[in-house]
Amino acid sequence: MELLIQIGFVALLLLVGLVFGRAAEKRHFRDIERREAEFANILVFNERTPPQRPFRQAALVVGSVVVAEDYFKRMAAALKSLVGGRLTAYESLMDRGRREAILRMKAEARARGARVVFNVRFETASLAEAKAGARPMFSAEFIAYGTALVE
Repeated sequence: MELLIQIGFVALLLLVGLVFGRAAEKRHFRDIERREAEFANILVFNERTPPQRPFRQAALVVGSVVVAEDYFKRMAAALKSLVGGRLTAYESLMDRGRREAILRMKAEARARGARVVFNVRFETASLAEAKAGARPMFSAEFIAYGTALVE
């Protein structure tokens, strides 16, 4: 009986993690979509050379965010790893991180008075601190940077 209670408790915790994790993720995606519409007038290019129009000032702008997995994503990825295939739980985490970094970069460009950012690059770094005998939690830092042009 005690074993059933422990299994039920673990299952309940996983269910709570699933429900609240998905709700938080959906809320973040809605916020990202709202801000993408807000910053749509700031153009972003990955070309190395600036457009051939006059500009007053050029400045480096950076957007950085750290996103961490939750326990449900970890459990889902572990189960999926047994059979192989796409780890969709991590794909959404990576998508949110990249889009958030771009939005933060655009916010800095707007604060500087720029409407164009060129030579945009991405960097991604995995941040994990291993404890003795435990698998570290996955977290990643996403950095988007480029040159903002103030016309």
